[in-house]
Order: sequence, then C-alpha cells, then structure tokens
Amino acid sequence: MTETEESVRLQMSNSDVAAYFYKLADALEAKGELRFKVNAYRRAAKAMEQEPRSVAALWQAGELRSISGVGEAIEKKIGEILTSGRLRALDALVKED
Repeated sequence: MTETEESVRLQMSNSDVAAYFYKLADALEAKGELRFKVNAYRRAAKAMEQEPRSVAALWQAGELRSISGVGEAIEKKIGEILTSGRLRALDALVKED
C-alpha cells in the first residue's frame, strides 16, 4: 500500500466507517440473521457516528473498544475497513444475492 492509499483510508470519516456496518446489518437482516447480531452492528455504527474522536485515530492507538458497542469482532472489522477499504463479510453477503 502506498503512503497516499494509507492516508486516504486513515482519513475515512466516522460516518464512512459506520456506513459499512449499517450495510452489513441490512444485508444480515435481509438474510434472516439473528436480530441481536443485526442490532449490535447498528448500535456500533451509531456509536461511531456520534464519537467525537476519529475512529481511525482510535484504531491506530488501539483504543477502539472505548467506543460503546465495539468489541473484538467489530474492532477487527474496523481494522479491515481501514487497511483494505473493504469488508469481506459484507462482500460475501452481497455476492450471495
């Protein structure tokens, strides 16, 4: 990854990162996934949108779990989004349709 690509991803807004989780929740809901999982992704997305600190900066500092609703699994997904610009779990669900 070039320095420019890295800086672009790390400059993603909290809303940009949260959008991946809203899309993931919608795709899981359409698939009939358990409600608690769908709601967990939506709660985390909302918390990211409301977080005054940068999600990317928190990820770099190892402090993502200070955001309500962000645990190990969501932390890993955020890292994937910030480093690759993609979310494999979402890609897989979209590909199924």
